[in-house]
Formats: sequence, structure tokens, C-alpha cells
Amino acid sequence: MTHVMPMCARGTIGEIMADIIEVKIPHSGSVENVEINEWLVAVGDDVEADQAIADVSTDKVDTELVAPCDGRIAALLFGDESELSVGTVAALMVAPGVSDEDAAAAVADYTPSSDG
Repeated sequence: MTHVMPMCARGTIGEIMADIIEVKIPHSGSVENVEINEWLVAVGDDVEADQAIADVSTDKVDTELVAPCDGRIAALLFGDESELSVGTVAALMVAPGVSDEDAAAAVADYTPSSDG
């Protein structure tokens, strides 16, 4: 099983040389759901911490989902116009420099974290 790294920590587990970084829909006040209007990145794109990766909207405001740290987009788990609950993992990232093969293996072996 691929290890899910909290808070963008780095490391390796077993034979897979990549750890998954979960990009979750953040808690924000009384908001319970957001809609992904448009992804601004694609799988394989390198991103920096706090870079906008998706335009999202709530019943109150349009805003952006941002990358939690530097890395590479490994998977987009939902399409445009998807409505997601706060805490839902919307995308997966890996650390910068992880090979395509290791990133693909980590995504294939991914099991969501249980900390919601």
C-alpha cells in the first residue's frame, strides 16, 4: 500500500519510491460543498506550493483550490463540474523529481487516508 504523507512530508515506503500527497477540499467556515468549475492543471504538471490548481465555487463565493506544497500532479480524481464535500480528496500529487513510473505505481496503490 502506498503511504499517504501528511502535511507534504517526504519519504519512501516499501519498493515504491513515491508517496502520495492528498489535495483535499479545505474546510472554510460553514461551507459544506464546492463545485470544481475547471482544473487549471493536468496530470504530470509541476506545481508550486499555494499555486492555483482549480477554480472552484461554493454557494457564496468563487475561489481557487491550491497545491498544498511543491510537487507534481499525479491524478485528478474528479472532472470539471463535480460537486465535492469539504474534506474530499480531489487530486493526488507526488514530490518533485519522482519518476513517472513511481508516480503511476503510487497512484495505482493509493488508499485514501482515514483522517477526513
